Amino acid sequence: MSGLVFLRCKDLKVCREFYINTIGMKPWLEQPGISILRHGNLLVGFQESPEPQDSCLLTFFYDTNEEVDVMYDKLKNKALAPPRINEKFKIYNFFAKDPEGRDIEFQNFLHPVAKNWDD
Repeated sequence: MSGLVFLRCKDLKVCREFYINTIGMKPWLEQPGISILRHGNLLVGFQESPEPQDSCLLTFFYDTNEEVDVMYDKLKNKALAPPRINEKFKIYNFFAKDPEGRDIEFQNFLHPVAKNWDD
């Protein structure tokens, strides 16, 4: 079983370029007015629409704090604050905004997590 999240966006080209060139997502499936991108086991579909969807949180997680820091360096101008340790959830993270104002998070779990996506 698998799934994906769809988000409406006003400018598909700008969103697609941001998530591919800045975040590092890979194209998974292209259809007229739709671009589905992949980051590990995360599939996000962007659908061009006159009314963008701006209420969501996309979280990208990495294996190390250093990888989170690399993303922060790429997104300093869009980041809400520098990365920090969140003791409550045992993560190292920061938040930023995408080109259409959606919330995005970048984090490393500071505790073991399952790596088998088939369970």
